[in-house]
Amino acid sequence: MNIIGPDELVFGVKDVTACEQFLVDYGLLSQGKGRFEALDGTAVVVKEESDPTLPLKTLDTANLLRKTVYGVADAATLRAIADEVGRDREVKHLPDGSLECVDDVGFVLGFKVTQRRPVGLPAERINAPGDLNRQVNTPVSPAAGPSAQPRPRTLSHVVYFVPDIERTEAFYTQRLGFRVSDRFIGMGPFLRPAGTIEHHTLFLIQTPPHMQGCEHFTFHMGGPGEVMTAGWELAKKGYQSYWGPGRHRFGSNWFWYFNTPFGCHIEYDADMDLHDDSWVPREVMAETDLSQIFLFDWREKWAPGGPPPNAG
Repeated sequence: MNIIGPDELVFGVKDVTACEQFLVDYGLLSQGKGRFEALDGTAVVVKEESDPTLPLKTLDTANLLRKTVYGVADAATLRAIADEVGRDREVKHLPDGSLECVDDVGFVLGFKVTQRRPVGLPAERINAPGDLNRQVNTPVSPAAGPSAQPRPRTLSHVVYFVPDIERTEAFYTQRLGFRVSDRFIGMGPFLRPAGTIEHHTLFLIQTPPHMQGCEHFTFHMGGPGEVMTAGWELAKKGYQSYWGPGRHRFGSNWFWYFNTPFGCHIEYDADMDLHDDSWVPREVMAETDLSQIFLFDWREKWAPGGPPPNAG
């Protein structure tokens, strides 16, 4: 099935104002009516928790994520999903042409023909001794000239806390055609659908039933410099850093996580590995040193008595 990846995450929250302000500060662009988009049109949608247009709450936990909407390549893929998943559960055909169902452990899923827009922006560049393509008279630093706040480019992935890893993995791999990219033994798999070669768009973490929900979600940035700049600006606005900045081993992506008013974490990420169907998944024990190559601790000041000097 040609599922591309998550196009929208829909939340039902108590404090809509705080959540909307957070998404603006994070760097998403408000489209009105609670919709906040990355540059390619992938989005977070925020509604008041009692909004009648939200799917019914299916999890008896503190989870605020009400629906994960996957973008698919075409109408044929929608029909294939409806036929496959409809064999053993209700599949709703919504007025906007999308589908809605519930997975095997209670997460509400949506599927629609993707409306992602091409971004058309270059990635960050670097200069290194020995590189024949070094940039001459062209500043490569993201801070080399006047620039706006770095903007998230696309919705990258979502991470679920789940009570039954085997059952959840089987649903996504056997029913929806996801593939395992890598696995933390004792924790869970990294999964990607057939329509992308991103290392993962879904990661599952084994937890007790009362913890089930969204652990974090993230958007791709244009490079590690944008992760650092966006994270620095978010921290200056008073939001609490949770983990990072650093770099993961599986996926190799740069990361910086923050606490949010959504009852979960959010991440900036960049430079994720790409794997096609010839990739052989790695399996290692779930240990801290195997989840990060390195980790910085954010500091407001690194020199005693004042801010760092201007000269680098």
